[in-house]
Amino acid sequence: MPAQPVYLLSEAEYLQRERQAEFKSEYLNGEVYAMAGASREHNQISTNLVVSLGAQLLEKPCGVYSSDMKVRTRTDKTNKFSYPDVVVTCGDEQFEDENGDVLLNPLVIIEVLSASTEAYDRGLKFFHYQLIPSLQEYLLVAQDYCRVEKYQRQADKQWVYSEFHEMQDVVEISTLQCRVTVADIYRRVLAE
Repeated sequence: MPAQPVYLLSEAEYLQRERQAEFKSEYLNGEVYAMAGASREHNQISTNLVVSLGAQLLEKPCGVYSSDMKVRTRTDKTNKFSYPDVVVTCGDEQFEDENGDVLLNPLVIIEVLSASTEAYDRGLKFFHYQLIPSLQEYLLVAQDYCRVEKYQRQADKQWVYSEFHEMQDVVEISTLQCRVTVADIYRRVLAE
């Protein structure tokens, strides 16, 4: 028996539905994927990062957004809309349209890992994010134990990897000229 044909949505159909939807979904080349809800720890880590970065960037022309801001990745072969846990821009922000809910030029993206998303966040999602020319740093934050990983784009298109495991460690996000202690990232989540 042949497989059922897959109905693919256009990007316009996806955006129209998504803007009215009760729950968030990501989009990849016409296919839509429902997103799972986040744990308390996940939400607290995201909030800690938004507060810390937002405070440091208050007097700069930067935007710090939580998981409701979509990011678009578009190449000849990839058309993707995703919801990073935290996304930061500086300077002239570029949006898909007048709705201002789809960002095209993120500088920093941060994903908080969960058991169900970790492989995707490290693999295919990171691959797609690397296709965004403006992206300079990508951070992965474990939610169940102390581990922050940072990838920083180099001029030769390579990514340099750093890892932080101690509460007193300082994560330097050089693109933003910001510093965040691991303890601040995990405040109210992990015991120090």
